Amino acid sequence: MTEITLPENADDMFCHAIYSTWHVVNRAYKKHLSPLGLTYPQYITLTLLWEKDARIVSELATGLSMETSTLTPLLKRLEAEGLVQRARSKTDERRVVVNLTEKGRALKAESRAITACMVQDTGLEVAELDQLVGLLHKMRGGFKG
Repeated sequence: MTEITLPENADDMFCHAIYSTWHVVNRAYKKHLSPLGLTYPQYITLTLLWEKDARIVSELATGLSMETSTLTPLLKRLEAEGLVQRARSKTDERRVVVNLTEKGRALKAESRAITACMVQDTGLEVAELDQLVGLLHKMRGGFKG
């Protein structure tokens, strides 16, 4: 194993870099999402449904790296806003299927503008963002391994 030189300053620690960057990213998303009345967790949940509608709650929770007990209140709020509908599966009563409503589907077009703004806000080139996302996925996989 290679010897690791530990950073002296918090700014040089990867955990602090990720933590502080997330706060900046979260504020930027809040600025773009608040006109739509969405929080980031609601937005990313809708994003998964835009990729593939009619998902069961446990599938959404896995995709969001979230517990179903945390996801359920979020889905209730999205349902109250008329963006999704929840219903028991016809083939398995234990499963709850989440579907987008027309109003929820209509937000997809506006989400593309948010993505474009967020890419621009980073100050990075698309290739750099792709590389960063790849490295973050690799890092997350290392922790899961």
